[in-house]
Amino acid sequence: MTRAAVVTGLTSERHWRAVLARDAGYDGAFVYAVRSTGIYCRPSCASKKPHREQVAFFPVPEAAEQAGFRACRRCRPGEARPADPRIALVRAVCHRIDAHPDAPASLGSLSARAGTTPHRLLRAFRAVLGLTPRQYRDERRLARFKTQLKEGKKVSPALYEAGYSSTSRVYEGAHARLGMTPATYGRGGAGTRIAFAVVPCALGRLLVAATERGICRIGIGDDAAALERGLRAEFPSAVIARDNATLRPWVAEITAHFDGRQPDLDLPLDLRATAFQRRVWEALRKIPYGSTSSYSAIARAIGKPRATRAVARACATNPVAVVIPCHRVVSKGGDLGGYRWGVERKRALLEGERANR
Repeated sequence: MTRAAVVTGLTSERHWRAVLARDAGYDGAFVYAVRSTGIYCRPSCASKKPHREQVAFFPVPEAAEQAGFRACRRCRPGEARPADPRIALVRAVCHRIDAHPDAPASLGSLSARAGTTPHRLLRAFRAVLGLTPRQYRDERRLARFKTQLKEGKKVSPALYEAGYSSTSRVYEGAHARLGMTPATYGRGGAGTRIAFAVVPCALGRLLVAATERGICRIGIGDDAAALERGLRAEFPSAVIARDNATLRPWVAEITAHFDGRQPDLDLPLDLRATAFQRRVWEALRKIPYGSTSSYSAIARAIGKPRATRAVARACATNPVAVVIPCHRVVSKGGDLGGYRWGVERKRALLEGERANR
């Protein structure tokens, strides 16, 4: 293990440079995931280099799996030994939680088995994942449930295999987390109607998609076909159709925003999110046009000062870029941090806002 693997505070630019160089010195320091393939890898993986806009970075493999990615069979990123002892502790406890999804996830029982104190375990989890052990258990359980539904299992068998003890636990808040009932989600969004449009914009190509209730996805990239594939991936059975005429007013507002002619966007949204994500996204919408905030400042604003990493993940999973302005969140030291659609687009958005405020 080289010294690079224990460097803390890595920026997204340093992450990306390590991936481009296939630098094995960073194996164990982080993993990168590719949205178009659904796979995560070590920095040194010899696989084809992805486009930057498709890449997300995670501190440990468990965080990538929590976000729905699966391990690369070529580089086996889960076998990279972490240098930071907190990471080793968190990974060991995560493995235990995953192996026993229906067992209690109390700090007392988990820390006793891990040979540490509840306080140290909680601090390690928050530092590495931005979550408590119980929150990790809940997120992983929901991810397993969604996967089994997509594989065609009935709701009842799927929920028990995922680790839920009763149907009420699943249906409780299902709309907020799945965006629909579990049965509808399991059918790939069958019956949900989504209209979309892809148009040229100042940042490349802009995709806007909406249900009858509001905008559900905004994508920015260079490849219109790739943006459309991303839209269809989550709900393969939904009725998805191009409809430029219906979406023209909303598309016009967003493209005008890129040009500095529409500083404030107040568009109807139809978002699927956890309660935590909604709180973060609401805080992002309060950042003034032309201004920035930091991940730690957002964490404090929502009353979760230790949840900086979780705030960063909520920004990375924001489905409606620009309308929810996650590009206005930067690292505490002034570094731009990451951006789902590429750091250069983030820089262009911020510079444009400063020039037009």
